[in-house]
Amino acid sequence: MADGYARLSSQPQCVIVHVDVGTQGLGAAVHNASCGRAPVLIFAGLSPYTIEGETRGSRTEYIHWIQDVPDQKQIVAQYCRYVGEIKTGKNVKQMVNRALQFAMSEPRGPVYLCGAREPMEEEVEPYELKQEHWGPVSPSALPQEAVERIAGLLMEAKEPLLITGYSGRNHAAVGELVKLADTVKGLRVLDTGGSDMCFPANHPAWLGLRYGVDESIQTSDVILVIDCDVPWINTQCHPKPDAKIIHIDIDPLKQQMPVFYLSAFIRYRADSYTTFKQLHTYLTNHVNYSHKLQSNTFTERWTALKDSHTHKLQTIADLAKPNPSSNIYNTSYLSALIRRTLPKAAIIAIEAVTNTAFVADQIQATIPGSWINCGGGGLGWSGGGALGIKLATDHIGPKKFVCQIVGDGTFLFSVPASVYWISQRYKIPILTIVLNNKGWHAPRRSLLLVHPTGHASKASNSDLNISFAPSPDYAGIAKAAAGGNLWAERADTVDALQRLLPEAVKAVEGGVGAVLDCWVGGEEGREEKERGIEGGIEEEREGGGKAVLIG
Repeated sequence: MADGYARLSSQPQCVIVHVDVGTQGLGAAVHNASCGRAPVLIFAGLSPYTIEGETRGSRTEYIHWIQDVPDQKQIVAQYCRYVGEIKTGKNVKQMVNRALQFAMSEPRGPVYLCGAREPMEEEVEPYELKQEHWGPVSPSALPQEAVERIAGLLMEAKEPLLITGYSGRNHAAVGELVKLADTVKGLRVLDTGGSDMCFPANHPAWLGLRYGVDESIQTSDVILVIDCDVPWINTQCHPKPDAKIIHIDIDPLKQQMPVFYLSAFIRYRADSYTTFKQLHTYLTNHVNYSHKLQSNTFTERWTALKDSHTHKLQTIADLAKPNPSSNIYNTSYLSALIRRTLPKAAIIAIEAVTNTAFVADQIQATIPGSWINCGGGGLGWSGGGALGIKLATDHIGPKKFVCQIVGDGTFLFSVPASVYWISQRYKIPILTIVLNNKGWHAPRRSLLLVHPTGHASKASNSDLNISFAPSPDYAGIAKAAAGGNLWAERADTVDALQRLLPEAVKAVEGGVGAVLDCWVGGEEGREEKERGIEGGIEEEREGGGKAVLIG
């Protein structure tokens, strides 16, 4: 929840856990907050360090011995921007403020503080700090010579491409990127992160979300990589040898990744919002460049871009048509119906794994902050994340509808018993769409990328132990956790989906949480998937691209 709240609001949140075991219980959530650059302060207690009653707070329980470990901070240190121990109450405000400075300075992320019971029980004289002295580090800009150099490369390029992954976490950066794409007509924008709405789908330069595999990467002559962790997957797709690659990032060295490199001939540490603004401002104010940008060359590129965008949208729309010979539906049809049914300003908390590219194609987000994924690989984020996002809209405003779109396996990872009890207890209604394809399909995708014709490629999902047959009653699990006060249904046909989805939306708008278990592919498609057949995926391949193969 803290992660989701922080991601939407850009305000730091605090999580309090119990000593070493509570810290371990955070598990993948710390990984997600780190990869997602969410400013979250974690505080945990330590076992008391006195035994005989020497100070107030000495050990009083059996568990104080069992939970005393050599270095509790190291449990999460490699995921945190800062770790520290509060050893006295006399400087507790300074310690907390220092931790928050790290959490809020780029690259943002989780920080961890811990303290034993003795300093927590310490009596101190009240004191104050000037909070204006404890702000984060201000964003950095490109040096002027870099602006000039990059602008020149964009003007010379015949097929320029901008790849981003999380620049949209600063909602203001979206508008500046649009201005840059409007200025350099012919520049295309590809999202290979899928964790934020970085560029609007209704813009002609939009190439959508593809996890590091797209034809544009292979054909572009100038590639600008900005705020992106994985611009391409080298074994699947990579730029041509003579492509000029420029890398700009708040963390260009990816200091928490032991292995990372790009074949960029120049790289800069700079803020994406500032970078976009610097570039489009320089280009429009440059006498020669501003004149050249109005030439027939750029006008023709703009026309070609519009035509390509129109064709892309039509291809995506064609994938969302139900099979006329049956009453079953695929992920594309479901996602398109979600887009038409939800309120226009709704926020999507997405954790669809292998279906993510299909969902993104159909949702076609255009509003900054309207599409949020964790940015990491710890499955189960979206349950609590969606609650935190909804809580942020309710408390900060404006209030918005929040829809969680989640795979069936990921739904189980999200600890639904806690998610829907909290949703009911604190009146945080969200809509959950469960993409029920009867199993984990990411492992199959992964093995096929390495051994496409191996023995496992011919095995059924049951043989690979990735089948969920018999399918759990996901909506029923959620309803039980909410004490029965939850709208819960299952849609296994087009007719059922068309009838139930508006009902679910209406329930949430009325203050009641809703879970719709969507049988993607219907019973027939689910049986095919159980036998190891992709069942409904192949016909969507063009829309999702090879991204569907990347779990």
